[in-house]
Amino acid sequence: MDTLIVAVRVVLSLGVVLALLWYLQRRLSRGVLAKGSINPVTVVGRQPIGQKASVVVVEVDGTRLVLGVTEQAVTVLHEKSLVSVSPSTLDAAVAALGSPDSAGTAFARSLAAATADDAAAVPTAARPAGLAGSILSPSTWRQTAALLRQGR
Repeated sequence: MDTLIVAVRVVLSLGVVLALLWYLQRRLSRGVLAKGSINPVTVVGRQPIGQKASVVVVEVDGTRLVLGVTEQAVTVLHEKSLVSVSPSTLDAAVAALGSPDSAGTAFARSLAAATADDAAAVPTAARPAGLAGSILSPSTWRQTAALLRQGR
């Protein structure tokens, strides 16, 4: 009977400690979000190259950086500023391809639209950074389905 009482006390003590930790974590994280501190660095993607090396695409203040990451160093491989496509860029592409009725016009419009969507479709703060690269991320499942379709 004594061991049963001791076991119940241990379980109750553990439950109180876990509840206190959960409450403190929620309270502290809510305080950080209320202050509006947004992470200025977003990891767009990561591709492992070897056992201890990888290539990482990072977005910082409208600039995408391709970084080579090893145990000893981080090297900038490429840097690209994200700019939105203006209507003048579309007009220049149409003029370069010929008359407005040509087949190249549709291509130029779709290229300009795709570039605009890629560059500034969603602000960095609105992106769900928590699931990026996760098995729960919808983009991960889309990439997997695309790879499986290519293998057929």
